[in-house]
Amino acid sequence: MADQEKKAKPPREANAGGGYPRDRDRDRGERDRRDRRPEGPPEIDLDKLIADSLYLDNQAHAIVSRMRDMDSGTKSQLRRFYNAVRRACRIPEAERQHGFVMLRARLAYTIARHSLRSLDQLEKLLLQVTRKNDPRGYERFKDLFEAIIAYNE
Repeated sequence: MADQEKKAKPPREANAGGGYPRDRDRDRGERDRRDRRPEGPPEIDLDKLIADSLYLDNQAHAIVSRMRDMDSGTKSQLRRFYNAVRRACRIPEAERQHGFVMLRARLAYTIARHSLRSLDQLEKLLLQVTRKNDPRGYERFKDLFEAIIAYNE
């Protein structure tokens, strides 16, 4: 008897929009979620970073938290990059900007090669630091990176 009931039901018909109504609703819901997805975390403000140590600490915590959630970056990758930051800070002041420009290129390569999307903020901050070319900015960037290394241990 159950077999007869299954055969007696008419087949579901597709709507003119293509697909079944539930499928269309599900697709629309997925599109809505994609449209509302945030672009990412807000940029780090260099002036605040220079002026406020607590802001630096909060940013370091946020970056480490995102790294743990998003990426599979290793501590050794971060440590190598931090050593490069320290070396760039020791470059004579007349050549320091060039050193940090090259550091930014190295960071961009590392982010792309290892899919470390959580470090995008650092790349943007590094661009701000090199454009401003302020010795305090370079030191604060190094301090931020040092805090990131410490919190990531």
